[in-house]
Amino acid sequence: MALAPPQSDQISLRAQGRVARRQAFSRLSRYVLLLATVTGIGVLAVLAVDTMVRGLPVLDWQFITSYPSRNAVDAGLRSSLLGTVWVMGTTIILAIPVAIGTAVFLEEFAPKGRFTSVVRLNIANLAGVPSIIYGILGLTVFVRGVELQGVTLFPALGTTILAGSLTLALMILPMTVIASVEAIRQVPPSIRDGSLALGATRLQTVRHHTLPGALPGIMTGTILAISRAAGETAALIMIGAFAFIAFDNKSVNEDFTTVAIQIYNWTTRPQEAFRANAAAGIIVLMVMVIGLNLVAVLIRERFRRK
Repeated sequence: MALAPPQSDQISLRAQGRVARRQAFSRLSRYVLLLATVTGIGVLAVLAVDTMVRGLPVLDWQFITSYPSRNAVDAGLRSSLLGTVWVMGTTIILAIPVAIGTAVFLEEFAPKGRFTSVVRLNIANLAGVPSIIYGILGLTVFVRGVELQGVTLFPALGTTILAGSLTLALMILPMTVIASVEAIRQVPPSIRDGSLALGATRLQTVRHHTLPGALPGIMTGTILAISRAAGETAALIMIGAFAFIAFDNKSVNEDFTTVAIQIYNWTTRPQEAFRANAAAGIIVLMVMVIGLNLVAVLIRERFRRK
């Protein structure tokens, strides 16, 4: 008589105990994060639609080419657009070469030690400082000047384009340095080693190999920093740029206003027509910022193909 095979215990693949709780928490976290994302996008979409509904009827060529006015129908963005171009152009000239040079020095030439680590840590901390703090610094140093016992250490620039550009340059400098450092780190070490092995100096290696390879990341970080500066309001209001400007700027030593400040100015008016102007100004500012971000994407993709 044949013996029946012993019945084995059934093995379940279902997680149990602590593993089951972890998997349940993971699934719950995914849905919570999805809900947070959908909520943020939904709120942004509602605000964008409301802005479009209010601003598009006002937005036309006359609105772009007209100076600010006490009458909402006649008010426009001409002086603020020109002021934004002046401020952003000067900020780029002041900040970007310094940021890229600092990143190259820290990553390629600075000795590895405690001092360099402290410098990197402070740059990372400065990237998280609120913009209003930079506005206070700009007001104290650039607008009013610095004197010590009757000796002028830094001349008073007043509420000029140069003072605003210096303030914004300080604000975007840390994040541009960080983005440039990360872009330089992405260049394979074999490229540097090969260049040095063939007899090139370290400076030649950086100029002809490291920087071209890091250029897409550097340009992306730079344009994103400029986009942030283009929409900045608090720092510029702090230095006194909240002014009525009805002329075209022709030098960096003149008073100025920007699109973001003009929008803020219109939102403080009680008339509903000025709020429509503010919505139209927001549309113009959004197009500018989105355009800069698209340029960053195109530049990155172009250099990646090369």
